[in-house]
Amino acid sequence: MTAEPSSPEPRDPVDQQGRTSARLAAAQALYQIEASGNEPDAVIKDFLMGKVGSLAVVVDADTAQESVVALAELDSELFIGLIRCVQEREAEIDGMIRESLSKEWPMERLEMILRAILRAGVAEFLTRTDIPASVTVNEFIDVAHAFYPGAEPRMVNAVLDRIGKALGRFGT
Repeated sequence: MTAEPSSPEPRDPVDQQGRTSARLAAAQALYQIEASGNEPDAVIKDFLMGKVGSLAVVVDADTAQESVVALAELDSELFIGLIRCVQEREAEIDGMIRESLSKEWPMERLEMILRAILRAGVAEFLTRTDIPASVTVNEFIDVAHAFYPGAEPRMVNAVLDRIGKALGRFGT
């Protein structure tokens, strides 16, 4: 089982950017592990060495021009913790996700990246009780927005909200 760090969600914007980058990278890494069948340790190493996941394409909303930007250095502790949790508890995590999905959207119908985003979010609930559940949900909604312009971020919100409540992460 993953040890739970005692540090709360950072107030320093630089630290927060590292956690945001770690969440995005975790979703990407989980996708890569599922899509390619690569060993998790090799994928983790590639991300930590900056071979993958260190750049993003940003589209200017006004001009529709794309540009490549470097992402903030990721919080390696959070990144590795999320990947390891999904590795160790995937059946449990997938069960929680399945129970929280509507009948119209069974787990098998979800795209791999959407499954990866949800798995990483649930892993954060399970391993990082020091991070407020609302922060986890909001951060993974933002991760979903990085991949989807449509309804998927709302689905991430609904599913993580249900799971967070079921886990008692939102209090009473």
